Amino acid sequence: MVDTFLVPEATTVTAKGDGPAVDISGATHRVFLLHMNITRILEQQALDVSVFGSADGNTWGQKALTAFPQKFYRGEHPLLLDLRQQPEVRFLRAHWEVNRWGRGPETAMFQFQLRLREVPPEMLQQAASGAYSRA
Repeated sequence: MVDTFLVPEATTVTAKGDGPAVDISGATHRVFLLHMNITRILEQQALDVSVFGSADGNTWGQKALTAFPQKFYRGEHPLLLDLRQQPEVRFLRAHWEVNRWGRGPETAMFQFQLRLREVPPEMLQQAASGAYSRA
């Protein structure tokens, strides 16, 4: 069961960048929950985070596998990533872009993490069957 970070805990970024390549070849089900937690942020700035895949950990696709909607505030943000139809993807890597405008320092600053957890098949089956419903 894969449970790791694409962006390690309490990572501070001030410019665009990439996280480390993470090997997911040991995943048995290939459906993942991405959980981004933004813990620190300045006003008047935006964060864009996307996830890219690779077969070898060196060559990355031109197009992201998935992306979070643009974020402006602190908070927790989940996103499901289903790679069952893409067996060639053996590595994942986060990419982020930052943007700052308005008054104050010109340099953007975000502190965030991005956790990757494999979703057990039984949890997806329960969700599909309606076992999880809102009260």
